[in-house]
Amino acid sequence: MTAGQMAERQAPKEVAARLGVSEAAVELTRRCEVVDLHLDTFIPMRLFGYDPMRRHGQGILRGRHFGHMDLPRMQDAGLSGGMWSITTNPLRTAAGRWRAFTENVARLVEVVDASEGALALVRSHAEYRAARARGAHAIMLSVQGGNAFDGAPNGPADVPDRLLTRVTLVHLTNSRVGAASTPVSYLRRRRGLSEAGRRLVTQLNEERIFVDLAHVHPDGFWDAVEAHDKSQPLIDTHTGVSGVTPHWRNLDDRQLKAIADTGGVVGIIYSVHFLKGAHGHRDGQMILEHMQHVIDVVGEDFVAIGSDYDGAIIPPPDLRSGDSYPRMVQYMLQRGWSEARIQKVLGENFLRAFALLRP
Repeated sequence: MTAGQMAERQAPKEVAARLGVSEAAVELTRRCEVVDLHLDTFIPMRLFGYDPMRRHGQGILRGRHFGHMDLPRMQDAGLSGGMWSITTNPLRTAAGRWRAFTENVARLVEVVDASEGALALVRSHAEYRAARARGAHAIMLSVQGGNAFDGAPNGPADVPDRLLTRVTLVHLTNSRVGAASTPVSYLRRRRGLSEAGRRLVTQLNEERIFVDLAHVHPDGFWDAVEAHDKSQPLIDTHTGVSGVTPHWRNLDDRQLKAIADTGGVVGIIYSVHFLKGAHGHRDGQMILEHMQHVIDVVGEDFVAIGSDYDGAIIPPPDLRSGDSYPRMVQYMLQRGWSEARIQKVLGENFLRAFALLRP
């Protein structure tokens, strides 16, 4: 599928009817830059050969865990770009983790090259804008688990062509970098960043790569804030907020302010496990509750979307397919959010931060 074929996406009327939203919501979504800060579609590609270039249904799991995203659904929904993650396997050796990471980067490059212009790997804000001008979906290469670089002689600087745009310091397990926010953190005495973790933050700053504070234990969060170059924006790509739903995975108000103080952004995750309890909502409105809390605490310039689609999550039942971004816009319109605010949340907040980091 080529960039020239992007016009073949379904018409707004068809998408609106399928999603049960207004045509205005679909058209507004498509007028905006829509950037998802956390897509894990590379996981099912690695695990069972999932093809992101062809349209899929929800499968036997009906939108639970995997199968959320593919290029046709991205086109229908107006998804302009995303931070595509390569997740680190902590069970490998240090050398094995680095070797697997480089192999996976090469594989993703092959997928992009084979897309004939429908996908584009971008390294900067300028490259993002150029890709969008060509009609391509912009992919910003990311990695979950900074222990991917334990076997790299020069750390993240060894990633070829400066392709890497973001590193989530830790993932679901404790590592040489530091402790995860999960309950497994209690297996170690010190839950902040190690010296290796602090050094990784410095290395990321030197390469002007986003330091992603998702998954890290609160002690490590504050260690990273301390070690971080204050002139660069921090981000948390996929999280909930404890001001709405108290949970070990979610950020408190002080953490939200620390990220906003750097000019960074907070992406709200779609996983119901970290969102439920938000005023009794059982649908995508719970995501809006978390977004609204961020807005109430730090303002509308610092919140974004970080769905975690294909990351083994269970989204709300009305958001279990990657073409559902217009449904989120419908909810925003129903809440009386201005078009300017919607544009910020969908993509412009992140793009502002991206321009600060890599013009």
